[in-house]
Amino acid sequence: MDKEYAGLKEFALFWGADLFGVADISGSEEIYGESPSLKIRLPRAVCLGAALSSAVMEEIEQHPTKLYFHHYRSVNILLDQLSLRICRYLENKGWRAVPIPASQIVDWEKQRGHLSHKSVAAAAGLGWIGRNNLLVTKKFGSRIRLATVLTDMFLPADGPSGEGCGSCRACVSLCPAGAIKGSPAEFDHIKCFEKLREFQKARLADQYICGICVRHCKGTGEAPGLCHTGLT
Repeated sequence: MDKEYAGLKEFALFWGADLFGVADISGSEEIYGESPSLKIRLPRAVCLGAALSSAVMEEIEQHPTKLYFHHYRSVNILLDQLSLRICRYLENKGWRAVPIPASQIVDWEKQRGHLSHKSVAAAAGLGWIGRNNLLVTKKFGSRIRLATVLTDMFLPADGPSGEGCGSCRACVSLCPAGAIKGSPAEFDHIKCFEKLREFQKARLADQYICGICVRHCKGTGEAPGLCHTGLT
């Protein structure tokens, strides 16, 4: 393993990352999507993942809970602090680095941030884009939050995992908005956003979050209770 890559990964894991990967995003428009909010485009993206608490997620049934809302924010704060540490680590070595917030939405209706953390993570081999239009990982399913640090440090890039959801369709029938279909391309952003607004209006959470598909997406790894057949 490259010495600089290994050192940065060790640093990230020490400060709280559960997943770490590097993607080559030079010339990638998919990563940035349609957002004009980020003009600084550096060739490497360091992807950081922090797992959500299984105990907190298991409490979600028909709607998000206030405990989940607080936990969601806390994990995002952890990732933002970690991103800042990574940024300073890289800058102290003489490289440019830009930390991208874990959860700063610039277009709620299209559900877009400064860039697509999930696309970076998929490109870095941390998982794949599932039917729920979220990153799915073998170890944590979709129970993961993400952040990204852009840099011009020439780190060796990881590659996509090539994996997918297989026969698991647990999230399709459980989505309260009916937004999840057979493939990520068919995901209905409008239906999803309308349900998020409904939850927020009912004061179930003070932010547009749901968590139902996240709760039921447990990946395809070896941990107990994971979905292999579409059953949970």
